Amino acid sequence: MSIIQFLRVLTARMWVILAVTAGCLVGAAIVVLVVPARWEGHSRVVLDLIKPDPLTGQAIGGNSRAYAATQMELVKDYAVAGKVADQLGWLTDPTLIQRYQHRPSNDGRDFRRWIAQQVIDRTKAELVEGSNIMEITYTAQTADDAKAVADALMKAYVDSSVAFRRDEARRNADWFTAQSDKAKLALDQAAQTEADFQRQTGIILQDDKTDVDSAHLRALAQTATTPQIITAGAQQSPAAGELAQVDALIAQDSDKLGANHPDMIALKARRAALAAQVARDRTAAQSQVGALNVAAMNAAVAAQKTKVLGQSEKFERLRQLHAGVELLRDQYNKTNTKAAELKQEATIGETGLTVLGAAVTPQKPKFPNNPLIFGGALGLGLGSGVLIALLVELLGRRVRGLEDLKAIDAPVLAVVPTRKKAARTREAKPVKADRPLPGHPSAAST
Repeated sequence: MSIIQFLRVLTARMWVILAVTAGCLVGAAIVVLVVPARWEGHSRVVLDLIKPDPLTGQAIGGNSRAYAATQMELVKDYAVAGKVADQLGWLTDPTLIQRYQHRPSNDGRDFRRWIAQQVIDRTKAELVEGSNIMEITYTAQTADDAKAVADALMKAYVDSSVAFRRDEARRNADWFTAQSDKAKLALDQAAQTEADFQRQTGIILQDDKTDVDSAHLRALAQTATTPQIITAGAQQSPAAGELAQVDALIAQDSDKLGANHPDMIALKARRAALAAQVARDRTAAQSQVGALNVAAMNAAVAAQKTKVLGQSEKFERLRQLHAGVELLRDQYNKTNTKAAELKQEATIGETGLTVLGAAVTPQKPKFPNNPLIFGGALGLGLGSGVLIALLVELLGRRVRGLEDLKAIDAPVLAVVPTRKKAARTREAKPVKADRPLPGHPSAAST
């Protein structure tokens, strides 16, 4: 079909197009007048995905998508919607009570859950593109209801988040407290067993995980291998006292007498002789007492070693008991610390949410949008009218021009114009005869 044929069909079926377009416009007008207006209230909450927990110091981290999806579903949960009904006093609203009484007979929900479902059906929660801001939207039939419910949803959502976190922390705290009590009981029993074993065996374990006898043996062995310096003989030598007096005289006269003074030289010579005498006395004392000390020390080391070896099994058993006590003590400290943290968390109102103010009363309804509705109805009417006109034309084809005959290869003998077209043609192009017609004055003259 050529453009000319298409335009001829539209011109011929113009009444169909106009009728369909008018019908769409009338339908749009009915929708605008009959369907109640819908207003949207918006409230926003920031999901602090990076902000660390004030108690544990942990952040949500890389699982932000799952967290955001969970929060959006929580907004439309019965726990939140039920609190909205409680806050707004809808449970005592006579209109809602009457509507609930006329509900379908197969609807077995209670009144509170029925109202909560009404809130859920009109609630939408989504993240603002490219941000951590969650926008809560509620659709109502009045602007005030939209604002009030949007605010109530935001408050109920925050309160529910706090309640969920506190309940979870309280349950975990109770569990860790019970585990801490069990660990404390086991620790007391293990410590008592260790103490009884120490009283029975007389073995005392020190802080470095060694007993007293082993520490004594180590000290004796170290003393036996270390050279002894005995100064008793030196202290009892008569030359030691005289040496001290000579040192005092040298220190006293060093300022008065020079280094080359005969008296100073004599004092220094005397001091050297006394020092040699003191050294000889000390060596003699060491030679007399050293042999006795070494023999006694070796005997003491051997005796202590025998004692330690005889108690090796008891000492190993004591070490095992002590290791068990330390393990139970560490377990008790960890569980007790975790229980204390969770108890503190149960009293904290931090939820990782930041409310961005209260909802604002909408200035115009979301529906109906008159320009959009009538513009869409006009476009739909024109498009539908053209399609219907073409369909009607296909069901009842007519020859409307030379192009219709050429499309079916029909022979064309002549084209007879309409009267209006023929008149317009004669007015535009007058007829000029080559020869005078019979009876014309010019013919007679010729």
